[in-house]
Amino acid sequence: MIAAGSAIATKARTMLWFAVLICAVALLFDFLNGFHDAANSIATVVSTRVLSPRVAVVWAAFFNFVAAFSFGTAVAKTMGKGMIRMDAVNLYVILAGLDHVKIHGIRADHYVILAGLVGGIFWDIVTWYWGLPVSSSHALIGGYAGAAVAKASWGVILLNGWTKTVLFIFLSPTIGLLLGATLMVAVSWFCRRWPPQRVDRYFRKLQLISAAAYSFGHGSNDAQKTMGIVAGTLFSAGILKQFYIPFWVVLMAHAAIGLGTLAGGWRIVKTMGMRITKIKPVGGFCAETAAAASLLGTALAGIPVSTTHTIAGGIMGVGSVQRLSAVRWGMARNIVWAWILTIPISGLVSAAVFQILHRLFPAA
Repeated sequence: MIAAGSAIATKARTMLWFAVLICAVALLFDFLNGFHDAANSIATVVSTRVLSPRVAVVWAAFFNFVAAFSFGTAVAKTMGKGMIRMDAVNLYVILAGLDHVKIHGIRADHYVILAGLVGGIFWDIVTWYWGLPVSSSHALIGGYAGAAVAKASWGVILLNGWTKTVLFIFLSPTIGLLLGATLMVAVSWFCRRWPPQRVDRYFRKLQLISAAAYSFGHGSNDAQKTMGIVAGTLFSAGILKQFYIPFWVVLMAHAAIGLGTLAGGWRIVKTMGMRITKIKPVGGFCAETAAAASLLGTALAGIPVSTTHTIAGGIMGVGSVQRLSAVRWGMARNIVWAWILTIPISGLVSAAVFQILHRLFPAA
């Protein structure tokens, strides 16, 4: 009896430390998300010299964090639903709080979560090194899919749920491009009689607002994508008595993404701000406003979309209004290829990580 009680206590302690590890890796993913996506928030405002790089990252990080106090957790609750058969890998136990049986010790399902996060982190680091702006959301989704397939075979994938995700790889930048181009045309018409100096002076100030709005939208959307992971893991470890997303988890996620933005991924800043097209303050305002409108709307609707795809499309739209040759379409092509490869590569890495974890440390 004593031996059985001791074994259960040991498993509980192991589960506790493993839960802490998963939460730490999830927050690391948030940090790298902010670091990787800092370019989305500050590239245009830096390239137009409205703000210095150091001031720009502080500006963006602040609005990333204050987004914690609004918009709720709708994206966190919808992330990944309908894409993987969660019952097949028992992720509903960990992510959706539907457990009816007490969990003792580490399950292979926890390895799915950890491997999914590692796959997303891997792709974020690789693409940062090459200066390519990609979707951290798609890297995370691809990572989960790869780890889930490694555990429960291809039957775990719900093809219908992936249709919208794959479609939005192309729809998100297209929407951003159209909104950015439309706004640029409207602003150009409105200011057609203004001297260039006046346009530049006004839009240098307005770009501060658009950059803040975009950073706010980025924080409200992207910070939510690991909140459900952290809360579900804490619940499965018995730290939370029922599944919900505590406000301190919300604050931790936003703080992590804000600190990542503060660190700034300068390689991608150069790509977004200088290598796609040349941006002036009026163009930066239009691109950021178009992207911010898309992000805030989808955050309210609880739709997890790619902030990277949206702002990149907005920048291309602004550049194309000036003239089509103003956009460096060769660089744009490389970026699109990186978007297409995000899900399969992060999935393959996560599948390999799952197999390694399961072989080295067999779980239930």
